[in-house]
Amino acid sequence: MGWHFETLLEPIGLTEGPVWDGRSLLFTNIPNSRIMRYDPDSGEVSVWREGTNGANGLMLDKDGVLNACEGGGRRMAQYPEGRETIEVCAEYDGHRLNSPNDLAIDSSGRIWFTDPRYGDFRDDMELDHESVYRLDRHADGNWRPKRVTFDTTAPNGLLLSPDERVLYVAQSKHGEGELRELRAYPICEEGPADHRSIVGTHEVLHNFYPHRGVDGMCLDSEGNIVATAGSGISGPGGMIYVFAPNGRVLETHPLPCDSPTNCTFGGSDLRDLYVTSLEGHLLRARTDRKGLETG
Repeated sequence: MGWHFETLLEPIGLTEGPVWDGRSLLFTNIPNSRIMRYDPDSGEVSVWREGTNGANGLMLDKDGVLNACEGGGRRMAQYPEGRETIEVCAEYDGHRLNSPNDLAIDSSGRIWFTDPRYGDFRDDMELDHESVYRLDRHADGNWRPKRVTFDTTAPNGLLLSPDERVLYVAQSKHGEGELRELRAYPICEEGPADHRSIVGTHEVLHNFYPHRGVDGMCLDSEGNIVATAGSGISGPGGMIYVFAPNGRVLETHPLPCDSPTNCTFGGSDLRDLYVTSLEGHLLRARTDRKGLETG
C-alpha cells in the first residue's frame, strides 16, 4: 500500500535530524542553526533551541538528553534542556573533526557518529580521512573517540541493527565515479588496543550509483531499514526505500520533495513516518509499519 505524505512545513532551508521525544518531533534547521519542534496535537512548529552551530543529526540517549552532530561547530555535543551546551568531542588524534553528520547510540551508551566533509571547501580540514567513530565514556567522565572505518570517503547516515551486531552506513560521496552505497559492517569483539577490529569487512546491500544515495535512515520494528534517498536530478527522484537486513528492496514510496534528507517514526503508536528535506520540508505519512522501540 502506498504511503500518502502530507506537508506539515513548507521549505525553511535544509531540515534534518528528526527525532521523536515521545510527545513531539524535534528536527534541525541547519542554515539557521536551530532545532525546531513540531507538536502533532496543535500542528504548531516552534523554535526549541538556537545557536546550534549548524547541528545536523540528533538522537536522545537513555537519560533523555539530546545528542547532536554539530557540523558547523565540528564537534559532538549534548543539549540538556534549559542548560548550556556540553561539548562531547571535537578532535581525533589531536586534529579537529571534519563535520559530524549523523549518530547512533548503543545500549551501553556509546555514541557512534559519521564525520564527512560535504561541499567544496576543504581548506581547513585537519584530518586526511572521512570516517565513522565510536565515543566511549571513561571513568573520568570524558569521552574518547575510536576510529571505526578505514574505507569510507563520505559516511552519512548510520544505524545499529537491533541486536547491535551490524553497523549500517550510508557511503554517499558526491561526484562522478564516487561510491554511493548502503553498507553493512559486522561489529566485532575488539582487542584491547586494536581499533581496526571494531568492525569487519563490509557488505554492499545496495548500490545507488549514479543516482543520489542514502542520506538518513531509521529502523522499523522488524529490523528493516527505512531510508531517504534519491533526487529529482536523476533516477526515480526523492524516495523512501524499505530494505530488509540483507539488502532486498521491500518497498519504495515516492516523496513530494526533491531531495529527502532523513526520517524517523513517531506518533503515539510509532506508525507515523516524518521526513525532512534538502529544501526544508517537514512531511508526514501514516504507514503500515511501526518504528523500532528503544530504551
